[in-house]
Amino acid sequence: YNNSYILVRQIMQLDEPIEVKIYEWNTGGLLTRIEGLRAFLPKFELMDRISTFTDLKNNVSRCIRVCIIRLDEETNDLIVSEKKAWEMTYLKEGALLKGNVHKIFPYGAQIRITGTNRSGLLHISNISQGRVLSVSDILKVDDELKVLVIKSNVSDKIALSIADLESAPGLFLSDKEKVFSEAEEMSKRYREQLPVVSRNTKLDYDLPGGTIPFDNEAMLYANWKWFKFLRHAKFADENE
Repeated sequence: YNNSYILVRQIMQLDEPIEVKIYEWNTGGLLTRIEGLRAFLPKFELMDRISTFTDLKNNVSRCIRVCIIRLDEETNDLIVSEKKAWEMTYLKEGALLKGNVHKIFPYGAQIRITGTNRSGLLHISNISQGRVLSVSDILKVDDELKVLVIKSNVSDKIALSIADLESAPGLFLSDKEKVFSEAEEMSKRYREQLPVVSRNTKLDYDLPGGTIPFDNEAMLYANWKWFKFLRHAKFADENE
């Protein structure tokens, strides 16, 4: 039993996703085993939104990639997260993702990442290298996009860019399809220019327990640097 804890602690220290098989469910989430130890996957740590008990039950016998996020031998707590495993795999800086415009704000757009219940922010300054005066002039709700994951100012927020996919400044404003057709090549170039450390470093988001970030819009966009940027820009415009 102690050997199992030693092995699981080593797995946790490696900080890499592992594959587990779900063998049971309860109202709070899913149950699995790692090195013989019972592990719990809370429903808010699943990638898919859980609306009914049937949603939970349908996961039994599934193999899921997870990361260990908590291990406490005294309380026998072994908690895993599918979200963190997904983030470590797909949210590296330079990753190319597909998504849909979910909401539009004066300072950017909320992009729902395809095939997930996760969202990121496409800030107005990252839509194009050309001048964007109004987000709603360029983007509409439900627009399908290709977006690049870029370095975020806030560790648990996903920052996205289309500007970095443009082969020429302002191209997205005149030819969106050309930008998307060149997206694979441009994202590859972006990754090649990243520092070696950044290329190999996995993002480690510390998501607050019990919450799904995109359900709370105020928290999702509470990046005061962005708001200050907009306020100062507005002040400058008024004084020109």
